[in-house]
Amino acid sequence: MLDYVIIGGAQAGLSMAYHLKKMDKKFLIVDGGNEIGASWLNRWDSLKLFTPTEYNHLPGLKFDAPKGHYPTKLEVANYFKLYVEKFNFPLQLKTLVKKVRKTETCFYVMHEQGEIKTKNIIVATGPFHIPYTPPCHSKISANILQMHSNYYKGLHQLEEGDALVVGGGDSGYQILNEISKNTNRIVYFSGDTKVKSLPQNFLGKTLWWWFTLIGFLSYSKYSWIGKKINSTTQPVIGTDVKEILSRKNVITTGRTKDAQEEQIIFENKKITTIKNIIWATGYRPNFNWIEGLELDEDGYPKNYRGVSNIEGLYFMGLPWMFTRGSATLGGVSKDASYLAEIINN
Repeated sequence: MLDYVIIGGAQAGLSMAYHLKKMDKKFLIVDGGNEIGASWLNRWDSLKLFTPTEYNHLPGLKFDAPKGHYPTKLEVANYFKLYVEKFNFPLQLKTLVKKVRKTETCFYVMHEQGEIKTKNIIVATGPFHIPYTPPCHSKISANILQMHSNYYKGLHQLEEGDALVVGGGDSGYQILNEISKNTNRIVYFSGDTKVKSLPQNFLGKTLWWWFTLIGFLSYSKYSWIGKKINSTTQPVIGTDVKEILSRKNVITTGRTKDAQEEQIIFENKKITTIKNIIWATGYRPNFNWIEGLELDEDGYPKNYRGVSNIEGLYFMGLPWMFTRGSATLGGVSKDASYLAEIINN
């Protein structure tokens, strides 16, 4: 029987594997992807991290890239592969976990090929599970190309004609920027146009240098300032929102309200010329496959710094698990170090 099974082979799972290896625990990483880094490689082609190299190190191995460099998705995936190779982690790919069940003696991790018995489990499946698309998408004509941002790769996927991007977060604005840049295509935008944007560099320093200086990423979710940060709309980083929205071929529409075949209905207008829709509308968590787990009002596991209500079941990489940086590549190491101390005592 294993001491631990880590479910998820990205930054959260690999950070915990590092500590379990140091503690000489008998463990296995399982991941549903065909290769390490698959969750990053599946994102759009031009994706880059918001954080520069020096803030992306996992424990025990520095991210080998120049200081101030913003890594691509391929560079992140290759870093993960090197990390697994360097520390020789036990790994089982193409293993999509369907259910976790606890008995009096152990946990059973059930997947399509069988089951694994373990004393403890660390769930490190990240914050992005089920791509969410508003219900009105089902009313839209099949003649219009629709895809969630999770499946968007690049301009080559789009049909000729006008496009619509829905969603005013980082992904929405990055995709809006790519589709509307250097093209005559009309691109409609349905999202928050008042969101603040922050540059990646300010006064000769990276934004993350300033964030580290003021402790922005280190405030506990339980502190007054942490609660304040968590309750406010997060700024878009590294994308000039005002410049994008000022482009002649970008037209804002207000909130998307409904649809009738080829007519998309917005707060401010109705449009019938749209041929492509990118839904950058986020994700919904899915932890229903874990028996007996208590969830909060947002559908995430109730926990304190990764320790759940089920003895022997732990979490890593949840959004705001303890700080703003808990779900980021650069911030996961602190949570992993804390959890390692807990489980080793």
